[in-house]
Amino acid sequence: MSGDNPMALIRTSDPIFFAGSTYADAEYVVFGVPYDTTATFGKGTRYGPKGIRELGCMTNFEHYMFDYRISLLDIPTYDAGDLDVSHLSPDEMVREVHAYSKKLVADGKFPVMLGGEHSVSPGLATAFDDIAVLGIDAHADFRNEYQGERNNHGCAMRRIVDKFGEDRVMWVGVRSFAQEEHESSAKFLDSFTILEKGIDWTISEIRKRLPYDRIYLTLDIDGIDPAFAPGTGTPEPYGLEPVHVKKIIDALAPQLVGFDVVEVAPPLESRITPVLAARFVTDVVASTYVSKKSMR
Repeated sequence: MSGDNPMALIRTSDPIFFAGSTYADAEYVVFGVPYDTTATFGKGTRYGPKGIRELGCMTNFEHYMFDYRISLLDIPTYDAGDLDVSHLSPDEMVREVHAYSKKLVADGKFPVMLGGEHSVSPGLATAFDDIAVLGIDAHADFRNEYQGERNNHGCAMRRIVDKFGEDRVMWVGVRSFAQEEHESSAKFLDSFTILEKGIDWTISEIRKRLPYDRIYLTLDIDGIDPAFAPGTGTPEPYGLEPVHVKKIIDALAPQLVGFDVVEVAPPLESRITPVLAARFVTDVVASTYVSKKSMR
């Protein structure tokens, strides 16, 4: 760790990273959590941070974001690298993510986490207080325990609800439930309803069901239809389209305080999915920066 970058982590990718600000000057801090210990179907999400960076970093995109009228080079973003957690148990991993994230939140940074499986998300989301959480996901991930683990990837949203309560957590794009998940009182909006009623209606419903000023967004890439994001461990047909997610990001930009994208598995498909995930990262960074800059 250097004096300019006290939150620097290990480098597991080639030296191709999002932006080039120092930690002290950054408003956004990107970090990876290469972890897939509890994966149950297709493994490989531990390569997600590396794949997202290498396929979608700024060397592969134009710096200028036409839709936001801003260059990514003008947004102070620091890529810290990756947490060294692959050897840890799920419980230990979540604690490590949480401890690192608490420092980012205390320093007033906007954290952007690259997974990794969905079990990494509670570590960052619960580093905040007094927020709501929106999940985009094909699955409810609302089991209390799965395969003997409370921090299994199938329990991620349950762990988030444990802190914030069901009133402050909502899922969209869900189309695969365990029976007990479907019969719960949690706020689910399934993909079939979204595709029938449209994204503008969906955004209106999100605003009604999550009427909060500060929202954390966790994006499981399998929330997207596998035609657009095939490189994930548990793909489900009949999902959202990328433009639906972009519209949700843009609509909620003034309220967003943190973001993660998870379940990208480059060994299963190494180009389309990481590029899409990286674009969601730059969309979140650009849209939130522009929206909040206009309010200053």
